[in-house]
Amino acid sequence: MFLGIDIGTSAVKLVCADTNRILATSSAGIDISSPQPGWSEQHPDIWWQATCDALSLLAGQITLSEVKAIGLSGQMHGAVLLGRDKRPIRPAILWNDSRAAIECDELCIAQPQIGQIAGVLPLPGFTAPKIAWLKQHEPANYAQLAHILLPKDYIGLCLHGELATDTSDAAGTMWLDQASRTWHIGVAEATGVALDWLPQVFDGHSVVGTVTSQAAEATGLKPGVPVVAGGGDAATGAVSLGATEPERGFISLGTSGQLFVADRRYKPNPERYVHAFAHTLPDRWYQMAAMLNGARPISWIGGQLGLSAAEVVALAETVSGDRVPVFLPYLTGERSPLGDPHIRACFFGLEDSTTRADICRSVLEAIAFCFADAVQSFGDTIDSLPELAAIGGGSQSDLLLGLIATVTGKPIVRSDGADTGPAYGAARLAAYGDGALDRVDLAHQRTTTDRFEPADMASLSERLMRFRALYAAVRAVK
Repeated sequence: MFLGIDIGTSAVKLVCADTNRILATSSAGIDISSPQPGWSEQHPDIWWQATCDALSLLAGQITLSEVKAIGLSGQMHGAVLLGRDKRPIRPAILWNDSRAAIECDELCIAQPQIGQIAGVLPLPGFTAPKIAWLKQHEPANYAQLAHILLPKDYIGLCLHGELATDTSDAAGTMWLDQASRTWHIGVAEATGVALDWLPQVFDGHSVVGTVTSQAAEATGLKPGVPVVAGGGDAATGAVSLGATEPERGFISLGTSGQLFVADRRYKPNPERYVHAFAHTLPDRWYQMAAMLNGARPISWIGGQLGLSAAEVVALAETVSGDRVPVFLPYLTGERSPLGDPHIRACFFGLEDSTTRADICRSVLEAIAFCFADAVQSFGDTIDSLPELAAIGGGSQSDLLLGLIATVTGKPIVRSDGADTGPAYGAARLAAYGDGALDRVDLAHQRTTTDRFEPADMASLSERLMRFRALYAAVRAVK
């Protein structure tokens, strides 16, 4: 039995699995702090507390002492800043934080080839520019800095006491030379980072430590259980679906959104903000469009209207798109394919007759339109893909998956447990590291339970054009 721990933005999710099926799941919610406009933070200790809480819930379903190995997954790009005592010196700065825009421009000047080195042009959400911001704006905290980790790796530190990361999470920092999979000294120096502040980089299935007696006491896990490096949530989501080989891809609909295509080669395309990153497995890379606003707008509008996410989707299903407003879903700026940290969300076309159902429908359409833009940014890269699998909480909406299939022109497939993708992928990496699975097993694709074919685009094509025109107009007045 193998445990996957996924440190998400809104929840910590756990999956316990054997070599081919999910046995038990649990989760514990976490909150985001936004102390200033454009800022997004979480204290690392709330991740650890949520992990312990989720493990307590899991213990009601399975026997934790029977876990043979543990894999880690988590939100990418977050800057976890530790002092010499390996304790956080401030809250972590998250992937959807936009404070470091100026530092991105400075990094482009200091390292003109940054897009080819790091696989994408600098954006504020990445880890590297955040340290340059810290040096400039919080010199007292910068002076204490001794170690930098990614969110999942802080949970690894709590479990096994080591400073370690994997290739896929390291890829999202901007410090990794993607081609060689080693830290790039020039980018580190340009952002005020000493190489010895950065953790050692491993393949995702590599054992990097074992559960300490202190962690065992806090969690109920057995001391000495091996912990593998795991991967960033995009890469572990890929592992959950067998998207480790070329011509396999998927979409992820969590708080953020991704369009992911696996490859054997490193293929940077920085001008379109298509991320080209090292996979969590050796000799594999991937291309990814990363949207800051995946299914998050659903929960956001639900909060404004006093509705659950399920109620938002149910209301959206009651109306067609003919007369609903057009919504720009850029609540925290946007990454792929716009590279625009300053754009913000808005509705256009509100009328006296506009209903809550109309608003909910426009939010779901906007999420689908973001994926249409993502597909367009890939050029012909995904033409050969027969279909796209879907994972993440948003994948539970038939309406949303049908809309995405239509606007992208690609069939979308869903399997059981699609909402637990990254945690399940982490569990599979743990099984691989333990020897219970091999590389061929990891490439096995999950059984499809639902398939959504592209429908007639006529009803959406005009609205998609209005969506793109609205962005161009709003960009001029931001």
